[in-house]
Amino acid sequence: MSRPSFDPRQVPVVAVDTHLPRVAVERLTPAWLRQVFQAPPAWTPELRAEPRWVDGPARPAAVLVPLVWRAGPQVLLTQRPLHLPTHGGQVAFPGGKLDPADGGDPVRCALREAAEEVGMPPAWVEPLGALPTYSTGSGFDITPVVALVRPEGAWRPDPREVDDVFEVPLAHLMDPRHHRHHELVLGDVRRRWLSMPYDDGGTERFIWGATAGMLRNLYRFLLAASTAIMQP
Repeated sequence: MSRPSFDPRQVPVVAVDTHLPRVAVERLTPAWLRQVFQAPPAWTPELRAEPRWVDGPARPAAVLVPLVWRAGPQVLLTQRPLHLPTHGGQVAFPGGKLDPADGGDPVRCALREAAEEVGMPPAWVEPLGALPTYSTGSGFDITPVVALVRPEGAWRPDPREVDDVFEVPLAHLMDPRHHRHHELVLGDVRRRWLSMPYDDGGTERFIWGATAGMLRNLYRFLLAASTAIMQP
């Protein structure tokens, strides 16, 4: 099987979710997030798997979904170098495949990868919990580990794995007016995905594919939690 070749920025937008409510991020606190991950609401993940374009068994992986607490919560993301064999040039969370040293623990993997890729020491990180596994077309079963991060210094990206590190306001990503649906037929496979573009001071951060899918599941989770717990 071959990797599909197309420019996701050029694929038409078929829908935007202006009808869905946003998550009231301004009402979120670290204490509330700890509470909802300890006692999750009833909810259903919306996106779980992409059409596969590689053969063989899926490889377990983990990413860190870092909620960086500043004046308001920010989501840390990376821009991957073009030369990487999978997902090169894409926006991604810090993460990678589970190594034997991780002992099968996605949290340990996510913390290790964040430290290696962006210089985020585990001491800065408070893991909250995991979202459901997301299976990529490239053959990875990814566990997204959501965490609070209180940085005590600057990020130190590894240029071998990261071209750039940036932060996007959680409020932008949890507002479905910024969730755009794309659709493309390649061969006999219909591919659908989300994008969540962000204007970062004149630089477009094109968040799409697996990263956008996991963020959409975070949106569904936080919306269910805020609806259940944050009643007036």
